[in-house]
Amino acid sequence: MRIALGVAYDGANFCGWQSQPSACGVQDAFELAIASIAQHGVRVHAAGRTDTGVHALCQVVHFDTDSMRPISAWVRGVNAHLPATVRVEWAHVVDDTFHARFSAYERSYQYLLYNAPVAPALMATKAGWFHLPLNGEAMSEAANYLIGEHDFSAFRASECQAKTAIRCMTKAEVKMTGKYFVFEFTANAFLQHQVRNMIGALVYIGKGAHPPEYMKELLQKRDRTLSPPTFSPHGLYLTGVGYDAKWDLPISQLTSQLGPQSGIHVII
Repeated sequence: MRIALGVAYDGANFCGWQSQPSACGVQDAFELAIASIAQHGVRVHAAGRTDTGVHALCQVVHFDTDSMRPISAWVRGVNAHLPATVRVEWAHVVDDTFHARFSAYERSYQYLLYNAPVAPALMATKAGWFHLPLNGEAMSEAANYLIGEHDFSAFRASECQAKTAIRCMTKAEVKMTGKYFVFEFTANAFLQHQVRNMIGALVYIGKGAHPPEYMKELLQKRDRTLSPPTFSPHGLYLTGVGYDAKWDLPISQLTSQLGPQSGIHVII
């Protein structure tokens, strides 16, 4: 039997999603908690691997088990064995052909950036920070160049193992609320460090170091060494995963947003 779970976590105290020998990954915490309920070892597969310090408002995972448990056991029971910063929000029995990663047709990320002279104390691990004033209009114009199918080699990590750097971006928006900028991205898939590298380029444009067209130039040159440094992981959130309606998952569209409607409240 295959079970899909909708999960959320604060990534500040983890070394990323992927299991590690030191058991510091979010995956390690889930596999240990699920095994406590299933009474056997399990392997958990996720829609996407988040990096060290990256959070998830809407991650989707699946695992296989022969243990018959009420569906509530995979939520309340598993949560009882998880740290307070990691939670299962829903569980759903799926067909064996479902795969959390390969059945997903899109992912959404948001980046929360605090723009003020002094870094935020209470949001230190929940938001990125930049001290100089940023031009939101320039960053928004630059983000438009990311829309469409492109080779994103300029924004992939050197250790990225993806077979191709070509991705299709359907959303790239920049919004401002008080002292915060919220960057929203949706694509069929993302490369390792892609969002954080795009944020780095957008911040350089926002501070006036380059014009908005700089983003187009980076895409065309396809050279990571020419792009600005990778930005902090603290403000990055996986906010949604898209699946075909045939799976009948509790989430049918990407609705998670940073702000009053989510678990992250922007302090203005």
